[in-house]
Amino acid sequence: MNKSDLIDAIARHADISKAAAGRALDATVEAIAGSLKRGDIVTLVGFGSFFVGQRTARAGRNPRTGDAIRIDAAKVPRFRAGKALKDAVN
Repeated sequence: MNKSDLIDAIARHADISKAAAGRALDATVEAIAGSLKRGDIVTLVGFGSFFVGQRTARAGRNPRTGDAIRIDAAKVPRFRAGKALKDAVN
């Protein structure tokens, strides 16, 4: 499922226009990204939680040249599925 398919599904289930569903989806993604940027955890009960994780610095290799390189530490978005989502998949 891509973004367009998701917008179609939202519009159909919520009985709203595709334009309104697209704006709602964009607003949701923007709100989640903004909260993560501030370091907050976004919890959607039954669906899961979005949070910011840390990736430590490590040594790597340039695949083209084989030279050793240093990969810096970084903040990365993470998602932990909730029980209802896990149960729906299984």
